[in-house]
Amino acid sequence: MPKRRLPAILALLTVLSLHAAAPAGSAQEKVDLEVISRIKEEGLKRSQVMQILSYLTDVCGPRLTGSPNLRASGEWAMSKLTEWELKDARFEPWGPFGRGWTLEGFTANVVAPQFVPLIAHPKAWSPSTPGTVRGEVIYLEADKETDLEKYRGKLRGAIVLIAPPRKVEAHFEARALRQSDEKLLNLANAEPTGRMQGPPPQAFQQTPEQKAAAVLMQKKWDLCFEERPALVLEPGRGDGGSLIAQAINLPQPPPDTPADRRPRAWTKEAPATMPQVVVAVEHYNRILRMLGRGVRVRLEINIVSRFHDNDSMGFNVLAEIPGTDLRDEVVMVGGHLDSWHSGTGATDNAAGSAAALEAVRILQALGLKPRRTIRIALWGGEEQGLLGSKTYVREHFGRRIDPPAVAAPRREVATPGSAAASEQTGPPQPLPRYELKPGHDRLSAYFNLDNGTGKIRGIYLQGNEAVRPIFRAWLAPFKEMGATTLSISSTGGTDHIPFDAVGLPGFQFIQDPIEYNSRTHHSSMDVYERIQEDDMTQAATIIASFVYHAAMRDEKLPRKPLPGPVESRSKE
Repeated sequence: MPKRRLPAILALLTVLSLHAAAPAGSAQEKVDLEVISRIKEEGLKRSQVMQILSYLTDVCGPRLTGSPNLRASGEWAMSKLTEWELKDARFEPWGPFGRGWTLEGFTANVVAPQFVPLIAHPKAWSPSTPGTVRGEVIYLEADKETDLEKYRGKLRGAIVLIAPPRKVEAHFEARALRQSDEKLLNLANAEPTGRMQGPPPQAFQQTPEQKAAAVLMQKKWDLCFEERPALVLEPGRGDGGSLIAQAINLPQPPPDTPADRRPRAWTKEAPATMPQVVVAVEHYNRILRMLGRGVRVRLEINIVSRFHDNDSMGFNVLAEIPGTDLRDEVVMVGGHLDSWHSGTGATDNAAGSAAALEAVRILQALGLKPRRTIRIALWGGEEQGLLGSKTYVREHFGRRIDPPAVAAPRREVATPGSAAASEQTGPPQPLPRYELKPGHDRLSAYFNLDNGTGKIRGIYLQGNEAVRPIFRAWLAPFKEMGATTLSISSTGGTDHIPFDAVGLPGFQFIQDPIEYNSRTHHSSMDVYERIQEDDMTQAATIIASFVYHAAMRDEKLPRKPLPGPVESRSKE
């Protein structure tokens, strides 16, 4: 056997042994193998998950929060839930959110020195152009703030390229990946990192170079907001013809303005700004190279966009499979229905929404009668900060009140052979407080899917060690499908977090990344073709089984202790 294969084989054996070694007591967890066999039969042989995905992506299209497309997708989801005989399919409003936005027309071309159709996309909530804008481009080239003075008085009505060229590297490694044995082993051996463990994590720290570049870029935007060019263009993240376009840039208030008072592109109070377009990096760089050779480059760009001010509220889609003897207790499953706008939101997150819809369809098709009520939730506003799920948790279960951050004093310490450094001293950070509602006691668990099209490889325990033997038993029948990993670590960034933040068992599944971070996440290539059908049927089948078994247990799933006091507990 070649020596280079030994590490991978040893890692695989270690992963398998970790998953096989069940602690004492786990054998008592009930697993209904007959029902799992039926779930597999329905989920793998009669799946409708790709039909669901196609409608959400191909027909409804991009589902920006507040847009008519999102509402249409929610209405269609409610119609399917009603068709499958779930009860009380409904929109539950939250908000206010603000303005919706849709793109109704767009062209972007280089017209001189030759015609080149550009790969480009307007940013969300960009205003329309006043017809087709034609003109030479101005590159806002600056290495320091004083360099910007030469452009003052020259940008009004112009087409401005705001950013320097971005280097594009070759991709020598595959863009699409499965979880490696090493990564799964690392996840299985991870230390707890849950949000419930202590104070909120520190913000990302920029290097001095990154901070200087960010400050200079903000100065460029400030100049544009003063001068009012006709259009501002920037290179998109991504390459190979794909790009990432999110919300427009806005004039910024003073740095000490509280986060909740900073302007948001979707609010009716958002300050006016100029149309903004993201251009594929290869095309953006080409324009800059031509300018660098003294060539005069002319563009023509037309944006037709529409703001929707008639309904400022967001919504979540909810429906239920009523329980029997434990009907007042609830198991939830879901994903976010909203997306960004340059693709069709396939992997982020029609995949998770379709898997949740398919999971409840499977349970209904089998005529199963869960003890607890099973509730599906398709969230809105996830892309703007988990708005739908945060509001739902606050309204139904309670809220966490984080204390103001207190900077502990630091002291200088020295180690042999190194310069003095500082370490934090002083009293511990104050604990969060909680205001809880009666529904908090009745929720057993929430299961979420929102990391793309990849199949399920296991589940994050979110720092909740007590659920390990339970989830190990539930995963065991899916070992042949590659789902075995239990990781005590936490993952963030999606709709299970508001549940976890108030001490409720909220979980995200571990998935194969496929192309999620390398190609599809928030990009113009987040489309149906990037979905892997076998992975989706596997995921929906496992989710259906997890939800069913959570609904059938004698007890609710165990919870982590809250790290702070419960200040109030409201009554019915």
